[in-house]
Amino acid sequence: MKKQLLSLLLAGVCAVSCNNAKTENPLLAEWNTPYGIPPFEQIKPEHYMPAFLEAMAQEKAEIDAIVNNPEPPTFENTIVAYDNAGELLNRISAVFSSDNGVNSNDQLRAIAKELSPLTSAHSSEISLNDGLFQRVKAVYEKRDSLNLRADQMRLLTEMYKGFERNGANLSAEKKEELKSVNAELAALQLAFGQNLLQETAAFKLVIDKEEDLAGLTANQIAEAASRAEKAGMAGKWVFGLDNPSVMPFLANADNRELRKQILEAYLNRGNNGNAQDNNEVIRKLVELRLKKAQIMGCENYAQFALGNRMAKSEEAVYNLLDQIWEPALKVAKQEAEQMQQYMKREGLNEELKAWDWRYYAQKVKAELYNLDEAAMAPYFQLENVFQGIFHVANKLYGYSFNKLENVPLPSSEAVAYEVLNRDGGKQGVVFFDMFARPGAKRGGAWCSTFKGQTYEDGKRVGPIVTIVGNFTRPVGDEPALLSIDEVETMFHEFGHGIDNLSKDVKYNGLRGYPRDFVELHSQLNEHWAFEPEVLKVYAKHYKTGEVIPSELVEKMDKSGKYGQGFATTEYLAASYLDMDFHVLKSIPENLNISEFETRTLSERGLIRQIPSRYKSQYFNHTFGGGYTAGYYSYIWAEVLDADAFEAFKNTGDIFNQEVAAKYLNELLKRAGEDDAMTLYVNFRGQEPGIEPLLKNRGLK
Repeated sequence: MKKQLLSLLLAGVCAVSCNNAKTENPLLAEWNTPYGIPPFEQIKPEHYMPAFLEAMAQEKAEIDAIVNNPEPPTFENTIVAYDNAGELLNRISAVFSSDNGVNSNDQLRAIAKELSPLTSAHSSEISLNDGLFQRVKAVYEKRDSLNLRADQMRLLTEMYKGFERNGANLSAEKKEELKSVNAELAALQLAFGQNLLQETAAFKLVIDKEEDLAGLTANQIAEAASRAEKAGMAGKWVFGLDNPSVMPFLANADNRELRKQILEAYLNRGNNGNAQDNNEVIRKLVELRLKKAQIMGCENYAQFALGNRMAKSEEAVYNLLDQIWEPALKVAKQEAEQMQQYMKREGLNEELKAWDWRYYAQKVKAELYNLDEAAMAPYFQLENVFQGIFHVANKLYGYSFNKLENVPLPSSEAVAYEVLNRDGGKQGVVFFDMFARPGAKRGGAWCSTFKGQTYEDGKRVGPIVTIVGNFTRPVGDEPALLSIDEVETMFHEFGHGIDNLSKDVKYNGLRGYPRDFVELHSQLNEHWAFEPEVLKVYAKHYKTGEVIPSELVEKMDKSGKYGQGFATTEYLAASYLDMDFHVLKSIPENLNISEFETRTLSERGLIRQIPSRYKSQYFNHTFGGGYTAGYYSYIWAEVLDADAFEAFKNTGDIFNQEVAAKYLNELLKRAGEDDAMTLYVNFRGQEPGIEPLLKNRGLK
């Protein structure tokens, strides 16, 4: 039925005058803009559905042309042709995904819901197209006689494997079953994310007594007052569940009862028994993912998901997590005892609770290292942090950044930069959209592209990259002053940006990495954020221009590993939870999500004061898709990034040009041209060990 619906819709689009549609719809017209940037200001919600339908019709025609080509299958007429198919759909999808992520509203969410079954069916029609697969298979079977370059062989091999993983070898009956499952999964993942967005935006902690603001900084109070005014509650203070609001409140607010209220609201998102409750969504997702895995001949979904990743097996993932869990939990218990003792010294003879952790961690850290993190913020003005990330990229890779004016922007708060390489050539364009907009912008931080790096007429064409955050915004006359975590996040996401900007591959299908390799570049870039040599460049007081004092840098360095017991344990808890859901070989009847979570984490000894970084009902990484049976990827990649930074440190120069050039040429530029571990060994000369990670986190 879905197949018939899609065919009718596509046929209907083709019956309309395409010339008129392209003239009137900016998504379908040529983008005569600087650098080929999407004409964001011209795009309206009503443009999306017609554009998607036209783009799907065009890709269908491109696939039909490959399948019906009377010439025998060749690398060019089949593999390259398929690699280039769907360009229009890709660019429209990128614009819509961004718009719905940073400017979301009811209209865009409704479009996303309507699109989900159509795009899922369209994708399945292509991946399960037997005529297309047979042509790819014909080329693959004679690959050894084609005299292909290494990158061409890699493209062919990965394309063939991709068809197999998408069910190309299934029976006709199983293919139809898989299509149905894929469509349901897409709809449920979308629903999960939309529920979370609305749940996060719905809660407001309203404070009307000034004494309840004790402990908060002037900037945090001013931001809360600004939120209240926007909500029609002038004279009060409003705090929300987005990280720039809730996390500083938990770390600084003296009012223990209010800390409890906001943390419980944060932890119960998607678990309130209302229209946005995610429990049934999760149950269905877990069941359908297992069903998909079984259709594909696997015992569980993790086995299926790990098939094309570095880890390869669930045993390898658990082995890594287990190696880190015990030392992390040991340190976390030590931290808890330190905080419990501090509470007693302060006259509070009560048990440390989850809503106390961030608050007393700040107190203990200040006592141990005489460091007040709030005193650091004046040195981390957003504009200065930009200069820091640009400085590191310039010193390592020779990139320079020029701010662009009068170009289309994906949101009213975005800024754009042209990126030039060492020779002055155009490397690409990057947008930054860094401030939280609860209800309109999804939570977290991410990097994506409006257009990936390509080759046209034998020449490299740079990508158009976007980096999005949910940071503390300016208040009144004060600039945006970032927390230490926000600075680290800025370097992290810009590491993804450097990755996208640096790629230099000939084929679209070679731009990606395995999921558990993709965080290497972002996490490696974090290492430079607080190096004293780098801090001296960008960490300047926003009022005086004074460079951050060396004694403050020394305190920050000494205190840097404090709190890693908590940070590592809460992360690992979420990683275990993600895996435990997806190694199930059968789903218990009436699976209770919260009980499953409590059981799986308590059995490993997680202390009650540390909730999982993501409780199931708002664990968007896994249940919204993207990191399903893959949240472990951050720590897997950290083994790599810790080892990679050692390569720089061991030379005595964190900007060693020989090491940087090797990293650029062997890893960043080549992207998916070879097996991920092979690329890493080409750079490092050996496979990484776990010791640098444990050392960096202070767990050994």
